Amino acid sequence: MKLSIIVPVYNQAADDKLKWCLDSLVSQTLPKDQYEIIAVDDSSTDDSFKIMQEYEQKAPSYFHAIHSPVNHHQGGAKNIGLAIAKGDWIGFIDADDWVTPDFYERLISKAEDTGADMVGCDYHLTDEHSFKIGQIVHNNTKDQTGILDRDRYKRLILDTGSLVVKIYKRDIIIPKGMKPSKPPVKVRDGREVEEPYRLHIFPEDIFYEDNAVSNSWILRATHFEYIEEPLYYYYQHDNSTVHTISKKNLEDRMTAGRMLLMEAIKEGYIEDYRAEIEFQYTVLFYINTLFSAMPRQQHVKGCYNFTRKLGREMKRTFPGFEKNVYYEKRINAEEKKLIHMQMRSHFCFFIYYRLLWFYRNLRKRFSNA
Repeated sequence: MKLSIIVPVYNQAADDKLKWCLDSLVSQTLPKDQYEIIAVDDSSTDDSFKIMQEYEQKAPSYFHAIHSPVNHHQGGAKNIGLAIAKGDWIGFIDADDWVTPDFYERLISKAEDTGADMVGCDYHLTDEHSFKIGQIVHNNTKDQTGILDRDRYKRLILDTGSLVVKIYKRDIIIPKGMKPSKPPVKVRDGREVEEPYRLHIFPEDIFYEDNAVSNSWILRATHFEYIEEPLYYYYQHDNSTVHTISKKNLEDRMTAGRMLLMEAIKEGYIEDYRAEIEFQYTVLFYINTLFSAMPRQQHVKGCYNFTRKLGREMKRTFPGFEKNVYYEKRINAEEKKLIHMQMRSHFCFFIYYRLLWFYRNLRKRFSNA
């Protein structure tokens, strides 16, 4: 089997979101005996699994519909898919996105022509179900490609790009000798619940699970190639994880940041790429969380204490992060000013930010009047 495509699914039946995704996968130009689609339902409460079963009935030789009775978020669904994946290459796709008919054939051909073990491309941002060209996002850059050396690894850690817009050689993701395991039987509502086998690759029960593992995958790769064309359609809608701000999402982002750092320590590359890991952690764990929480206090109960603890943990983990070379170059002046204020006095920062936000909203309201 050349390729396994893993699709984590949770409540994507509405507006034909799931059908757009699965239609694009069963229509791939790769020969049907060269790839498999593993769609994993993460305990959906809508008709998602029923839709998946319909696709499996039409194409049982290469479409696999799996149901998980317990919701473990995308990480859990991906782990279940990885446990049965047979492909030499592995790809992932979000269940509300879709791809061009030649997406996987193009990526694999690029790999076979160049000897790469990781291949990516650009993607569209779109808010409609069509194959019209939308806003193009360059997922990677040409100076990251080729045989990977220290400089290219640094560039890829700093600007990883989206995991779903890439394919990976199997052994980059699944260490040799790793075997699937079955979770212990749970008792829920007086009945026993058995879960499918899984490989423990992704963290489960959190969002932003990709961030915890992507650096290790990059550093296991030896050759990266990139097609500078948008072949993947990234669907933008209000229920997307990236558009949802809640305390749970923010805490998961922090957890992913901690895991990213723990992974670097465990795998032994923290010293070789300290500056890059420090900056990556600073953005994921701290900056994105801080400036998502502050304007939306209604979504973050106890916002004052939440952001105070966030700042304190950042300072404990990397006390000199404001002197990081990438921080100095990449973070804008206003954010630097606000962050520096919080590092000195959270109280002054909080009051200043709220007054600033109030003033800007007031000015916007009058300008629109």
